Amino acid sequence: MSDRAIFEVIATSAEDAVAAAAGGADRLELAGEMAADGLTPDLAEFVRIRAAVHVPLRVMLRDGDGFLVRDLDALCAKAQALRAEGAEEFVLGFLTPEGEIDLASVRTLLDAIPGCRWTFHRALDNAASRQDVRAAIDGLPGLDTVLTAGSSAGVASGMDVLAEEAARAGAPGYGPRILVGGGLKTQHIPRLRAAGIDGFHVGTMVRSAGWGSPLDTGLVQQWRRLLDAEPVAA
Repeated sequence: MSDRAIFEVIATSAEDAVAAAAGGADRLELAGEMAADGLTPDLAEFVRIRAAVHVPLRVMLRDGDGFLVRDLDALCAKAQALRAEGAEEFVLGFLTPEGEIDLASVRTLLDAIPGCRWTFHRALDNAASRQDVRAAIDGLPGLDTVLTAGSSAGVASGMDVLAEEAARAGAPGYGPRILVGGGLKTQHIPRLRAAGIDGFHVGTMVRSAGWGSPLDTGLVQQWRRLLDAEPVAA
């Protein structure tokens, strides 16, 4: 792991993206319809964002709240359209109604975006078995990150799990970088950094009044300074 933490910020518009990049975000997760916890963004907005900033962009592939696929063919078509417009990195992950990983849907969507790097998102936190999900996604092409709070209830409840999983980095099923998100607050950072975690993800924490307010460059800068000041464990 590097000494400098990776800081990813959710952006829903070109204006968000410019503000986040100006504040020091390393990477942006692009999503729309945050009332549904983030769905695949509009293609035209992606094009605007790609033209506005020069930081890496990870694009959400999700067609409804929760972690079930509604229309896999349509989602694949959207992924391919985004890829054709220059998207190179994505965020995805699906479960069955029983809480098991929907590996068939994950593989089908990956086939639509060959060669792309991607994050398996918080479906992990809502699965019946974290260990089963990690084993199932181990070695999938392009997977380099797992977005997790350690718990479906959020980071405050998942701190022990996050520390335990960070300690297993590099073991089978634990190769992807841990990106902590889902109720992440500044007070969580010292313990997470001490555990060796170097990836952090925020959305509303860099807005003054939730998703209805614009992204605040000053708040992004505050997080950036905090992450840079807090050393990672040796």
